[in-house]
Amino acid sequence: MSESTHATELTRRRMLQGAAVALTAAAGTAVLGLTGPANGPASAAGLGASDEFDEAYRGRRIQGRPAHGAGGEHHHGGGYTVLIDGEPLHMMRNADGTWISVVNHYQTFSTPRALARAAVNELQGAALVPIA
Repeated sequence: MSESTHATELTRRRMLQGAAVALTAAAGTAVLGLTGPANGPASAAGLGASDEFDEAYRGRRIQGRPAHGAGGEHHHGGGYTVLIDGEPLHMMRNADGTWISVVNHYQTFSTPRALARAAVNELQGAALVPIA
């Protein structure tokens, strides 16, 4: 087999592998789009005073309440503030009403309380360091 044939054969193999990877990724995205987020979409309605919480969870104090002022106290918080041991948890509300935070930003949560509890679980006793 000549050198040029070997190089062409290797390129074809890589192209087929790349196509298989792309097809698998596209199929996975379609499945995720059909099933939605893991914890289900939250209500599109805004959160109010009845959605406040202040509790001890796994030895940590977690609090949640509507933020004061336009746009909330913290970036992208959707007008809601969550504190863990008095430190603000940087969080964001997604378009579908679910919530994510910097602690577990690859997982969505249906409520800020669920988000705070998951962050405490993920921190495993470590202090929450505020984002400047």
